[in-house]
Parts: sequence; structure tokens; C-alpha cells
Amino acid sequence: MMASVTSPLRACRGILKEIRFVKGSGYRQTLVYKYVLDHFRRNQVTGAQYCRAHMDALHAASTYQCLLTSTRMHLQLHQVYHARGERDQEQMARLVGLQLPTQPGGKGWET
Repeated sequence: MMASVTSPLRACRGILKEIRFVKGSGYRQTLVYKYVLDHFRRNQVTGAQYCRAHMDALHAASTYQCLLTSTRMHLQLHQVYHARGERDQEQMARLVGLQLPTQPGGKGWET
């Protein structure tokens, strides 16, 4: 996911969604939640204004949202593939969607 300039409301909601995911149901009482809302309120621009600082802040917000989302996804992948320690060959094959070959029974296969 690449950081692109989107609407301020979409960027704000995306960041708050990531904060809610990390902090849980009490996310509205955290300092980071209050900081993000305060920052977005300070950089509001009316329809008659055009401000370079507003566009810079919006780009920074989109980039930060991308960072939060990518970090969350990385941690999920890390939990799936690295969190359990040693695994045997059969577990590793199943993890990546493969199946180990089995030897058919019958004459000539006994060792």
C-alpha cells in the first residue's frame, strides 16, 4: 500500500482505525487519539482556502496511516510464521499449502 493524498476525513478515520485496533475499546482516552484529532482540527481548511501546509499535513497523515497498517500486517505475519519455534517438516509443508509425499504400500516398498 502506497501513501497517496486522500481526503482528510478518510486519512483521519484510517489512523483512528489503526489506533483502535492496537489500543482496544478504550482508545478514545489515549493521548495518541487526542493528539491525532487535535492535529486534524488544527489543519482544517475552508473551501475558499488553499494551503500548502494543509496538503503537507494530509500527505504526512496518509504516510503515517500506511506505516501503521503495514506494521500491523507485519506483526500478523510474524505471529503466523515465526511465533511457534521449531516445527517439523509436515507442519512446515502444511503452513505453506503443500503436502508431503506418502509412500504407497505394497510389495517392494518395505525397507
